[in-house]
Amino acid sequence: MFVCSCFGVTEEQVRSHAEAGACTPRQIASACKAGTDCGGCVRRIQALLGRGACPRRQLVDQGGQPLVAEVAAEVPEAA
Repeated sequence: MFVCSCFGVTEEQVRSHAEAGACTPRQIASACKAGTDCGGCVRRIQALLGRGACPRRQLVDQGGQPLVAEVAAEVPEAA
């Protein structure tokens, strides 16, 4: 089933990107552009990601913090 009609992104593709480490709608957008045009699919993407789907999110929920290198790797460079 399609999640993002604007870019033809399916639920399976969103799940695949999530399994590869995309934990937020913004990270999904970076991976496949879903949610970057009309924005109508962002809530569906959030629902597919759910809570606890990301290992780093589980770490934060448990009171830990991700490694600084991991956080730095996620911050886009200035253009």
